[in-house]
This record gives sequence, C-alpha cells and structure tokens, in this order.
Amino acid sequence: LKVHARDKKLADDVDLHRIAMTTTGFTGADLQNLLNEAAIMATRADRPLILSEDINEAMMKITMGPEKRSRVRNVRDQRITAYHEAGHAIAMYHLETADPVTHITIIPRGWSLGTTWSQPVQESSHLTRNEMFEDIVGLLGGRAAEEIVFRDITTGASNDIDRATQTARDMVARYGMSKTIGTVSYHSEDEVFIGGSYGKTKSYSEKVAGAIDDEVKTVIGSAYERALELLNENRRKLDEVAEFLLKNESMTGEQFAACMAEASTETEE
Repeated sequence: LKVHARDKKLADDVDLHRIAMTTTGFTGADLQNLLNEAAIMATRADRPLILSEDINEAMMKITMGPEKRSRVRNVRDQRITAYHEAGHAIAMYHLETADPVTHITIIPRGWSLGTTWSQPVQESSHLTRNEMFEDIVGLLGGRAAEEIVFRDITTGASNDIDRATQTARDMVARYGMSKTIGTVSYHSEDEVFIGGSYGKTKSYSEKVAGAIDDEVKTVIGSAYERALELLNENRRKLDEVAEFLLKNESMTGEQFAACMAEASTETEE
C-alpha cells in the first residue's frame, strides 16, 4: 500500500494500516487498483486529496461492483431495503464483538439492493464462539427488521441466511462449539464417482447428521430471537436510520455513530 500510495495525495483520515486489515488476500495489483479507483473518485469530486470515504467507495466498487443508479426502484422496494440495511447496522452496533459499521447504502450494487459495510478495529487470527454467534445475529438483523416493520418477510435476506447457516454449521460440525454435538469434527466428506459425475458422501451416520441439523437450527433460532430483541428495543433508532437512508441513500460510519449516540427524536415511553 505504501508503494502504490507514493504518488497519491492522501488526507489525514486515510489509515493504510486499517486498509491493510480489510484487504487480506489482495495482490499488489489489487491494492494498486484500489488506490487508483479512490484517486479517480477524488478527482471526479474535484478534491485535491484522497479521503477515507474515497477508499471505502473504491473498496465497495471492487468487491461488490459499481453502483447501479439506473436500476428502476419503486418506493416499496426502497423502503424495504432501507429498513433491511438499518436492521443489520443497528444489530451490529449493539453486539459486543461486531466490527464498527463504516458505511450503509441502499444504492444497488451487483445483485445486492443495499449494503452495510463494517471494518475490524484490530487484526485477529482467532474467532471465538461468541464472535461467530454474534456474526449470525448481525446477518439476521435485516430479516428481523422486515418482520418487525412490515409484519412480513422478503427474499432479500437469502444471501444473509446462506452465510448465517454456513457459520452455524461450521460452529457445530467443524469447530466443536456445540455442547449437544460435542468437541468432535464432522466436517470431512468423501468424494465419490456416481453416474458420470462426482458427489459427496458423509463420513458419519444419518443419526448424527440429523443431530447436527437440529443443532444448527437451534443456533440460527437463538440468533434470530436475539436480533428481534435488539431491534425491538431500538425501534425508534431503526426508524431514524431507515428514514435517513431513504432521504440520502447512503450513510457514513461517522453519521451512523452520531445518530446512535444522540437521544431519540421522540421521548422514550
């Protein structure tokens, strides 16, 4: 990053160490592309310096695709997306181990109608059971917000549910984090050749498979109840963040933190 930033004018709020923590796996060319994209954004905004927000926007463009402002969006879809993303952000804000929210948007990118972005404060090579559980809670915050506000649920949480389920299954069957299943790994699968193609067979019994499925469902259910609890407790903030997104389309991490730190616009009953 320092090499590729030598010919770039960076603002004081740009922290290369923090960027490095969020770009694990990037090649030198990827990092060069990231800074070049950020420079283009600063130039388009007629700014002499690259700001941290330019870096964040460039990161989202590279990892999730460019903004699709031309996509036709009706008021209903925008409102659902705003509450969905607000649900993610507020759930994460109240979770002890969640990374700070750095950006929220309801502008479509790729296949996504909105995005809630977070970045770690410090680098860590280990994940605890509580961290993984709270990650699931944050992922299910969008679905929980839909249920609370609209008394219905949509297909918008499909990717969140996929990721949450995989995390729960890893906790139970790979890392031995379930008291019910025990400190045993059931992660391994054998590849076999069946009818002209390769398939996978479980190296454990159907009884164990059923127990794993039940435990995964229990973990997901507990996390979803926690998400509902957090959002019900902070319903006014959920409305405030969603309304801000509907009006402005995007919310920076600083704006979100300020909103959450302020007293609610209405007196608590």
